Amino acid sequence: MATFLTRLTKQLAVVTGGHYDVDCRLEDPEGTTLYKEMKKQYDSFTFTAAKDGTYKFCFSNEFSTFTHKTVYFDFQVGDDPPLFPNENRATALTHLESTCVSIHEALKSVIDYQTHFRLREAQGRSRAEDLNTRVAFWSIGEALVLLVVSISQVVLLRSFFSDKKTTTTRMGS
Repeated sequence: MATFLTRLTKQLAVVTGGHYDVDCRLEDPEGTTLYKEMKKQYDSFTFTAAKDGTYKFCFSNEFSTFTHKTVYFDFQVGDDPPLFPNENRATALTHLESTCVSIHEALKSVIDYQTHFRLREAQGRSRAEDLNTRVAFWSIGEALVLLVVSISQVVLLRSFFSDKKTTTTRMGS
């Protein structure tokens, strides 16, 4: 929960679990729903807060009670502070200052890309670990079936070649 009176940008992404979807809701201090989405995998939402107070951001997984989910979310409150805060001038930026501004914007873009790739890596790792677990159980099951079949074949072949003692009785002599 956060107290603010400014612009808010929210991003969310379901990293692991189920069908990678979750319900989310944003309410203002009076309880009015500002944002409500059902079964979203990822989303971005920007709004300007009109009221001062505590805003509530809620995730729900009620529709999928058996599957736990990991959700990434990021809030960016307010605008970025100016790169040169002490200078209030009417002149244009120097070449060095404009280069600094463009590098700053490029670095913000790099941060966004890194976040995106970290989320994708976490999703891939989760899927790979799940697949590894399934392959391990399947391999154990196949090994057990192979063992049972091998033992039953040995027992069956032994029964073909074993001597069966038959009781013969002679009559008369």
